[in-house]
Amino acid sequence: MAQDRADVLVIGAGAAGGALGWRLTALGARVVCLEQGDWVTPDTMASTSPTYETHLIRGDWNFDPNVRQRPEDYPVSSAGEDPPGITMFNAVGGTTIHWQAHFPRFHPSDFRVRSLDGVAADWPIEYEDLAPYYDMNDGMMGVSGLAGDPANPTRPRRPTPPISIGRLGSTLVGGFERLGWHWWVADQAITSEVYKGRPPCLLHGKCMFGCPIGAKASTDRVYWRPAVDAGAIVRTRSRVREITVDADGRARGALYYNREGVLQEQLARVVVVCCNGVGTPRLLLNSTSNLFPDGLANSSGMVGRNFMVHPARWVGGVFEDEMDGHFGPMGVPLYSQHFYETDPSRGFARGYTLNGERTFGPLSQALGLPWGRDHHQVMRRRFPHTAQVSVLCDDLPEVDNRIEIDDQITDSNGIPGARATYTYSDNTRAMLSHGIDRAREVLEAAGAVEILEPTGDNMAHLMGTARMGVDPRTSVVDAQNRAHDVPNLFIVDGSSFTTGAGVNPTSTIGALALRAADGIWEHREDWI
Repeated sequence: MAQDRADVLVIGAGAAGGALGWRLTALGARVVCLEQGDWVTPDTMASTSPTYETHLIRGDWNFDPNVRQRPEDYPVSSAGEDPPGITMFNAVGGTTIHWQAHFPRFHPSDFRVRSLDGVAADWPIEYEDLAPYYDMNDGMMGVSGLAGDPANPTRPRRPTPPISIGRLGSTLVGGFERLGWHWWVADQAITSEVYKGRPPCLLHGKCMFGCPIGAKASTDRVYWRPAVDAGAIVRTRSRVREITVDADGRARGALYYNREGVLQEQLARVVVVCCNGVGTPRLLLNSTSNLFPDGLANSSGMVGRNFMVHPARWVGGVFEDEMDGHFGPMGVPLYSQHFYETDPSRGFARGYTLNGERTFGPLSQALGLPWGRDHHQVMRRRFPHTAQVSVLCDDLPEVDNRIEIDDQITDSNGIPGARATYTYSDNTRAMLSHGIDRAREVLEAAGAVEILEPTGDNMAHLMGTARMGVDPRTSVVDAQNRAHDVPNLFIVDGSSFTTGAGVNPTSTIGALALRAADGIWEHREDWI
């Protein structure tokens, strides 16, 4: 049974869907959003429980949907030489419910890596195109931080002052200073003082399991609540099976299962897919028809290709003094981009960010230690005496790293799941090796008495699988996030990234979504 026709149908209520849905509603569009998850209430968050750390390995607040297995989750299998971990959360607010809230921007060079460094591809837009939308997004999210970073373009004063970097941060600063390397206080989508009715962070240290007080920004609170108040409709527990098309090849709307499992159709003049770098290609590849037998918007064969994550390693250092890393927020207190831009002498293209990292509590550190007679002795030496530096690498696109349909697994509505295939490039391996050595240097310069073995594999920032570009033969969407093949279909999330940069993606996802919303509204005369 078809629902009334919306001006704009947004599929997915996460970082991109929230920003785009709010902006279009504010401009005057009738917006309907279909979200397979639900609203999250503070009392259900794992952060409100003393056993919150158990969710690192099990439970319905684990970062991995394959572990959580909530009804609203969908399975993702992994393949390749370096099978990727999958981190996402399905809810109104998406993974911003469950994220670290680190909020850096891309560098201008990240949009021009082919022109500058002869690798990957240039974006069809530049940093300057996104700058006003970065600023708008900062204002909505209530970003805390400090202006003046010499490694980045000039920016306005942040909405709230920086959060204290604490003893851990001050210790790491000593290491960077002794080496003469760049460092700066990190931007965080976490309020440091009262801002638009949100309280300041109280340093609980549990915010990756949900922030019950709302100091950490999540798009359910920041974008969707005001959008709903202005007339937007969010239908939760509404899982989209496929995007439908008419005889002319335009998007007609979407078939979805409502919370009772009944198949419905939502019609719309414009359809916007905001389902992340795995969910978006999964939906497009599942949306086959006579006009699009290989999946919607896939004439190039690029849907699902060029899958990027952020290869990362965490290097820990043990100090004589106690650290305060287990006190929040979990967002990164400081970072260094000393090795961000290409230097041919290093043996790889592009670069990485070194992030000072807070730690989880005692249970997480105990789980990483061997059991036996020396367990408590080692635990006392390491907790709370550990500080970490992470290496977050620019992951250049590789066509064989991809998302495909996996017919062997299905979600709770019987829709096939996804398979993520990923292998490190030689460039990435060289970059990781270089970064690990530099992280050790920082920790040693900061006074660490013991350097721990690196941990981690890749941060599952899900990007690149419906890439933006000028040429319809090698990309899926144009500079306005409009699908080359379908004039009223837009793809707006990390899947549209042409390259991944060496920073967390959420700030750029939000800026792209706000910009795409303005473009959709500007061309509303094209709606039929």
